[in-house]
Amino acid sequence: MSVVGKPVARVDGVAKVTGAARYAADTQVSGVTHGVLVPSTIARGRITAIDTTKAAAAAGVLGVFTHRNLGRLNVTGLRGSLPLQDDRIRHAGQPVAIVVARTLEQARHAATLVKVAYRAERPRVRLATDLGNAYLPANGPDGADNVYVRGDVARALAEAPVRIEATYTTPLQHHNPMEPSAAVARWEGRRLIVHESSQAIAGIRDALATAFRLPRENVRVLSPYTGGGFGAKAFAAWPRVVLTAAVARRVGRPVKLVLTRADTYTSYGHRAESHQVLRLGATRDGRLTALDHTLIQQVARAEGQFATSARVTRMLYTCPNVRTTQQAVALDLANGSYVRAPDTITNFALESALDELSHRLGLDPVTLRLRNWSPVNQETGVRHGSNQLRACYRRGAARFGWSRRDPMPRSMRDGDWLIGWGMATAGHTAGGDQVAGAEVIIDAGGTALIRSGTQEIGTGTLTVLRQVGADVLGLPLRDVRFDLGDSDFPWAPPSVASATVPCTGTGVVRAATAARDQVIARAVADEHGPLHGLPPARIGVEDGFLFDLDRPSRRVSHRDALQGRPVRAAVPMGEELTTAYSVGAVFAEVGVHRLLGRVRVSRVVGVYDCGRVLNERTLRSQAVGGVIWGIGVALTEHTLVDPRLGRVVTPNLSTYLMPVNADVPGLDLTFIDRPDPSSEALGARGFGETPATGVAPAIANAVHHAIGHRVRDLPITQDKILAALSPPPPQRL
Repeated sequence: MSVVGKPVARVDGVAKVTGAARYAADTQVSGVTHGVLVPSTIARGRITAIDTTKAAAAAGVLGVFTHRNLGRLNVTGLRGSLPLQDDRIRHAGQPVAIVVARTLEQARHAATLVKVAYRAERPRVRLATDLGNAYLPANGPDGADNVYVRGDVARALAEAPVRIEATYTTPLQHHNPMEPSAAVARWEGRRLIVHESSQAIAGIRDALATAFRLPRENVRVLSPYTGGGFGAKAFAAWPRVVLTAAVARRVGRPVKLVLTRADTYTSYGHRAESHQVLRLGATRDGRLTALDHTLIQQVARAEGQFATSARVTRMLYTCPNVRTTQQAVALDLANGSYVRAPDTITNFALESALDELSHRLGLDPVTLRLRNWSPVNQETGVRHGSNQLRACYRRGAARFGWSRRDPMPRSMRDGDWLIGWGMATAGHTAGGDQVAGAEVIIDAGGTALIRSGTQEIGTGTLTVLRQVGADVLGLPLRDVRFDLGDSDFPWAPPSVASATVPCTGTGVVRAATAARDQVIARAVADEHGPLHGLPPARIGVEDGFLFDLDRPSRRVSHRDALQGRPVRAAVPMGEELTTAYSVGAVFAEVGVHRLLGRVRVSRVVGVYDCGRVLNERTLRSQAVGGVIWGIGVALTEHTLVDPRLGRVVTPNLSTYLMPVNADVPGLDLTFIDRPDPSSEALGARGFGETPATGVAPAIANAVHHAIGHRVRDLPITQDKILAALSPPPPQRL
């Protein structure tokens, strides 16, 4: 019986809950020393003087490194500008020095003794006041042009019987994984070994090789466990990794650098603040005729890189006339990056605008979306491998009881609570990187080892890819081991863009198939075996046996078929996969207290189409996490920056508010579970980021239904609700 699809418990679960799992900061290296960053206290300007005398003389200090003594590194391909290479300050919190000492306490103390003088300039850190400086970057975040047009949008809008125009804004947000980033770097002559909390070990290896002008084989990156990332640990090399390796080389000792929680707000990116204008045109029966979406987002002045795109508007719904414009505003903030489910932000704007259209038309929101469903990617014209979105709408509506919804805003109450029901489409890319390399070794005893240089970032990769390998090999799960987290293993893409299942899963399927076929070849060539002479296509594999598909009683174990000789099969990195799309429908119920303005999410129903379900337990875990994340995006999460100083003023978990247990209701989350015939990964697509994308707009739409007022500025906080519920002031006569 196939192990794929079963709710197998995480194979690393016991190690994690007992503390046996070793993360980067847990790495034990003989003679390790400790590094601490000294952050800039200004957001823009130059260093005019830096005094490290007292710090260097402090107890236990092995070195204090600044732009004056670290030395020049090759910064090609790094994410963002590398600090300690010049005297320029590009954002508050930028490292201006690193102190290395024998103990962490000594390094922390010495860091307080570094004195820095600046020539400060007034920073610009507010998107709203700089919209007039928006420009078109040279490159788009998803490989598409920053201006995309199909059809005649201006004419279609002018001729549309019904038009909607609205502006939506979203704040700067931070990842906040449970594990702050950490690195332990040590040099063995010209060989560099780095233990790193990473979503991209191969990319970090390449970036370190570039920075230190080393052959790639001289760099090894190890990351067996990563305590969450959400994009924070996804880029090839944030500066801190390179700096840790650089100071380790200078002091001649291994160096461990673990970011503080406050460091994480300035050291590895954030979700950029956005300002979006949507204009929709439609017929009176709700068919879209025009979509015009302008997305403006903050980027770092020095780098100009941004991560969020308006892709969802270009591709999801049937519409002949579409224009998306992706603009940037350069500000004196740290560089932005991908934050889990970048499409969450643009999906919030699009799905809110569609809800506004349905309200204007008096048309049910589900009916509107069904009416504009598309069987193809509207941007590329390529038919989706599978597209069960209509089934998601219908099943979700039935499970939620949507037919009982009174469409009139403020029509549903429970005492002092105004009840609102809202829904939205969820959708996100499901991989599109290269097929990963993988190798499979089946020993003489019939047990298998699978290796690939991917990462376990908490999503269940160790478990799911082990299931995939076992299924293809026809071995019991207990007889298969999956190893990852080592850049010496076959190359795999970063764990981003929901790409691990389609890309690394495909590599594992190919390698396991090649190994299985070798075992079958031996079985049918064995003159004394029960399968001798049978065509290989007639051989099945299951539960540790090879058998005749026509006469299943004719069988032989993997162990006996191997005849004491191990099998090894390896496949290299392969072609780039076509980007697929996983979708779903989210239905939310909220209560809004009419006096206090408090918003309480009381119910969420989600139905998703991600192709074949490989492991219902880990998949549901991803959906639960996505819904919780979406509640945070909708109601609580926003990073506050001092407009004069450019400093983050909420750099910790006591002021950056995320949902807790009391904020999360019971969740009804299910899957269509139909294989995608275009997926080589046993019919599965990537999924991890999809669930979050539909939650914020579903909640926002439910809030509108509850109070009769549209909040277009995330997060939806009590002050905004109270302002909406307050009666207007009396007008002067």
